[in-house]
Amino acid sequence: MVRHPAVAGHFYPAGAAALERELQRLVRPDARRRRVLGLMAPHAGYVYSGGCAGQGFARVEPTATVILLGVNHRGTGAELAVDGHDAWQTPLGRVEVDAGLRGRLLASSRRFVEDSEAGRLEHSLEVQVPFIQHVAPATRILPITVAAFRLDDLLAAGEELAPLVAGDAGAMMVASSDMSHYIAAERARELDLLAVERMLQLDPEGLYRVVRDRRISMCGVAPAVIMLQAARRAGASGAELLCYTNSGEVSGDREEVVGYASLIVF
Repeated sequence: MVRHPAVAGHFYPAGAAALERELQRLVRPDARRRRVLGLMAPHAGYVYSGGCAGQGFARVEPTATVILLGVNHRGTGAELAVDGHDAWQTPLGRVEVDAGLRGRLLASSRRFVEDSEAGRLEHSLEVQVPFIQHVAPATRILPITVAAFRLDDLLAAGEELAPLVAGDAGAMMVASSDMSHYIAAERARELDLLAVERMLQLDPEGLYRVVRDRRISMCGVAPAVIMLQAARRAGASGAELLCYTNSGEVSGDREEVVGYASLIVF
């Protein structure tokens, strides 16, 4: 069973040649790569956030499997939905879903469940896959769509993922998130950097609380909290902000922007 593209031609080019040209433009080939536990990358259309996402993917050395933690924008399916497809199709070809890692997670988890419907149309997962294909064509993926939002559940989910990412053979995580939505650029930066600061401190609880208390419209806070908790339990020692920007840099509209950030955890 193959999951076919839902947003090709809308969020990124639908043709293989055009998509590859775009990725070559967005991902610097000469950037210094490193092994990381996690990457947070934005998920808007490539014209808006692709450059920021590309700065993140340019700096990581992908593992044999990448765990994708996406936002459930549509509200369908399980709260922690592990994709059940055999592969995902993009204009660049098929990417295998790691059935072995999926089985390990589902066998040991009390919270994650297999559910292919939750991510079937989810762009926050799909837009990350061509970047992975570009930087590491042989890498497999394990897509997870996150609708859970209670802090205890998110921290527990991170605890359950930690054994899969720990050690030299562990999987890398990608948490898919945009930042503030539809506010003035200066205000977006002020709020978003409060959230980024908690991430740089490897503080998933602090990230959750500052987003809640300051009403920061960071759509992927739940995947980011899970990623941070798993990375912390797997021995993370630091984080680095690679990019912060907003949609106004492209559109020219500085009054209603969406913020974008790329950040690595190592």
